[in-house]
Amino acid sequence: MPRRFTYKHLLFLVLLLLAACASLASVMRASAQSATPEPGEASERLLQGAQLYAENCAVCHGAEGQGRVGATLAKDWPSIRPDLTVRTIIANGVQGSPMPAWSQANGGPLTESEIEALVEYILSWQTGGAPRYTPAATATLRPPFTPPPNVEGDPNRGATLFDQNCAVCHGANGEGRIGATLAKAWPSIRPDLSVKATISNGVKGSPMPAWSQANGGPLTEQEINDLTAFILVLGETQPVEQVLPPTGEVPRAAENSPLRGWAGVALFLALIAVILFAAYWFQRRDNKP
Repeated sequence: MPRRFTYKHLLFLVLLLLAACASLASVMRASAQSATPEPGEASERLLQGAQLYAENCAVCHGAEGQGRVGATLAKDWPSIRPDLTVRTIIANGVQGSPMPAWSQANGGPLTESEIEALVEYILSWQTGGAPRYTPAATATLRPPFTPPPNVEGDPNRGATLFDQNCAVCHGANGEGRIGATLAKAWPSIRPDLSVKATISNGVKGSPMPAWSQANGGPLTEQEINDLTAFILVLGETQPVEQVLPPTGEVPRAAENSPLRGWAGVALFLALIAVILFAAYWFQRRDNKP
């Protein structure tokens, strides 16, 4: 005589179903937490973005995003997903403009998590929630320079200007970063004129903007002369060490939940399969004579 489907069987299936639902809820919660950081994590990411902006972007876009030799960033971004727009621009740059690609995938220095922090910081200007970050002074240890012959500028003043305006792209020693290498010989009859013209006018269609006030930049004629003198002696000097102020540990991203993504989906599907198999097994067993 076939055995009946009892309450014990029903209870067992209900428990399996509840386990599957709990698994699905964990997956959804883990995904939501990865997409929307906790308040403390969001605050850390904003502060990281502020620091990255001060170290990499403020020289061109201004300390408050007001624009300098780069575009104004402290504005509303008319887009359904402004985060995607800003992220794409930072990662890939804008071809034919002074905006280079910053992602490591495109030859730049920034990781994906650093770009995410920058995006969050830049967009926080829309809501007035951007934290103020004043970078501590960095000391670049350089010996005194002897001005090159027949050049108007002072390379010692030019070294300070270089650290403030050029090192972020060209490296502290002119070794190149996202900008060209400057620590080299300049094969020209008047290399000072070539370097000065490049600084003053920029290079059209490249990441090198125009820095002279006559072309909308921030530097005076004397400052450009000083920069020119420094760049010309840069290839003749030994690399120097840039002494950074002590900083705390860069905030790390929160650990991913083991139930996040495909692992959680696989677990949920496995539990559903167990429920179906259990129901089939009970049905087969109850139908046996």
